[in-house]
Amino acid sequence: MTRRDLIAVFSATAAWPITAGAQQPMPVIGYLSAGSAESDNIPGRLIAFRRGLEEMGYVERWNVDIEYRWAEFRYDRLPGLAADLVRREVAVIATSGGSPPAIAAKAATSTIPIVCPAH
Repeated sequence: MTRRDLIAVFSATAAWPITAGAQQPMPVIGYLSAGSAESDNIPGRLIAFRRGLEEMGYVERWNVDIEYRWAEFRYDRLPGLAADLVRREVAVIATSGGSPPAIAAKAATSTIPIVCPAH
């Protein structure tokens, strides 16, 4: 994930409260991947994603939650996984694994921002 992609995520979430004392629900990022947790960790995608969030003040399970959905390289599963994130009412969907997850996310919602890494 490039710095530009991370900036886009944070632009979409700029209104989120960062203070620990805020009594508002914690924002949720949807992470939609064509691969698996293992495949996204090999090139360090998840590490870079979380590090970028932390650089902007967002720490998983502290002031932001991340809902992960893995297609396990079964692209036919992507539309259902994207729809699940939309039902969960995530604030933004970050995709990984090329165009198929981004296309599935775009088909599932016209209101939730979608962030795709530039290749």
